[in-house]
Amino acid sequence: MSVETNRGARSVLVGLIGAGIQGSLSPAMHEREAREQGLACVYRRIDLETLGLDADALPALLEAAERMGYDGLNITYPCKQAVIPLLDELSEDARALGAVNTVLFKDGKRFGFNTDWSGFTRSFQSGLPDVSLARVVQLGAGGAGAAVAHAALGLGAEQLALFDVDHTRASSLAAELQRRFPAAKVTAGGSLPDAMRHATGLIHATPTGMAKLPGMPLPAELLHRDHWVADVVYFPIRTALIEAAQHAGCRTLTGGGMAVYQAVDAFRIFTGVEPNAERMYAHLQALLER
Repeated sequence: MSVETNRGARSVLVGLIGAGIQGSLSPAMHEREAREQGLACVYRRIDLETLGLDADALPALLEAAERMGYDGLNITYPCKQAVIPLLDELSEDARALGAVNTVLFKDGKRFGFNTDWSGFTRSFQSGLPDVSLARVVQLGAGGAGAAVAHAALGLGAEQLALFDVDHTRASSLAAELQRRFPAAKVTAGGSLPDAMRHATGLIHATPTGMAKLPGMPLPAELLHRDHWVADVVYFPIRTALIEAAQHAGCRTLTGGGMAVYQAVDAFRIFTGVEPNAERMYAHLQALLER
């Protein structure tokens, strides 16, 4: 619950639950924008890895956050789907996607939202506005994957081929997306080299490439100059995939835009205040350059 400080500024207490999130720039983005808006914001990292916990700790963590007066929480890997049974109400988007990245505590209830898909959509429209979406390959069918796949189809992807280490998860997501977007063709699995040979673009939505999980999500030789490549990982901003794609001559989109625009939407949910997206983007760029 938000309170008034002695200086008259409304204060907001929020946090991020996930694993390996010490490098997250969400706290800095939210706290800086809050100051610009005349709010006092405290944004805490609740790192499962540091605490020696896993997603099974979610019920206790949400209860503790509520009792301590948190206004809301961002939710990231590996909790975006596991958090859903713990919520009272879901936004239409979160329900459709089966993934939540923003939780609001209000009036004694827990409300779940998904700002990943809208963040990716806005970033893609800004960074790759004129690319072909005829045949898109996506790596990753988890919480972030569900959101960006939904966004890609909403942007007009004609064919979407999903690949995930958990084939059942990819198949389930493909079936749900096919139902939601009947005009498109959505498939799961098969030959990744064949899919990449015919693809116009690649979306990467797995944790591979993060500072704590360095590496490439696919062989670099599968990339060629006619591809565009969009990564959702933003820390580091230049992942091994982005480096390899640029070396191959591909047009690229880093995860920075999605990180900012999902935070823009989450800030609005937490505070009820319209943030300045351009200012938040400039702040993220400055943080990354450090």
